[in-house]
Amino acid sequence: MLYPSIDEMVKKVDSKYSLVVAASRRARMLRNGDKSELRSPKSRKFVGVALEEIFHDIVQVESNGDKQ
Repeated sequence: MLYPSIDEMVKKVDSKYSLVVAASRRARMLRNGDKSELRSPKSRKFVGVALEEIFHDIVQVESNGDKQ
């Protein structure tokens, strides 16, 4: 089973799309040298660490609302 699960993660953000965008942006920041606030991440990959940070509310995902 994946940690954190997608069902738990969707509760933190507006949609799965928002989660993917936020995780990919944070993973890119980590790859470029940003340090993670997690003490002992379960994942060794940047995307996994980014998802764990979002799950533990270390990284906040902002919503822009309905823009059309």
